[in-house]
Amino acid sequence: MPDCSCRQFRAVAIGVSTGGVSALKFLLGRLPADFELPLLVVTHISPDSDDGLAVLLDTLCAIRVKEADEQEAITHGTAYLAPANYHMLVERGGTLAFSIDPPVNFARPSVDVLFESAADVYGAALIGVILTGAGFDGSKGLLKIKNSGGLAIVQDPADAEMDSMPKSALGLLTADHVVPLKELPNLLMRLARRKPCR
Repeated sequence: MPDCSCRQFRAVAIGVSTGGVSALKFLLGRLPADFELPLLVVTHISPDSDDGLAVLLDTLCAIRVKEADEQEAITHGTAYLAPANYHMLVERGGTLAFSIDPPVNFARPSVDVLFESAADVYGAALIGVILTGAGFDGSKGLLKIKNSGGLAIVQDPADAEMDSMPKSALGLLTADHVVPLKELPNLLMRLARRKPCR
């Protein structure tokens, strides 16, 4: 699907691993409280982690940041972090669901699981973002977002604390945007403000 200048988006899905705390502090910390899209975030965390990262980010950010709850309705201006040891999925009714299915790409939560379910629900209205991280989780999911007509954004590997996830994604697909982290907040704000074509 062509990336027309008035294509409207409904959600942002973000995958991040090693180096993710710093990356999320920067990215989410520069989005305004009235950011027009929900952000669905998977970061690779220890299975016994609590909601400390979400609580920390919420204190630092103008947007609301929280650990996602089962069957929670997705709303704009909120970043939902997948809880430890659960895959997070998007359901067609606009709610979040959890799964304890086996790890995917050695990870639970897995970026691929989120991206693939979000692509099924949002199609061309989804923005997928791969940030710093080790391994290759998220690459196939980002390809599905792209093939569903959505927008694929990858952090410039040269800018990433760990470049494996960005490099893996770029080895599998042609991203719509490859940007350093410092440019990503403004890019997402521009995309979020787009209005539908008339």
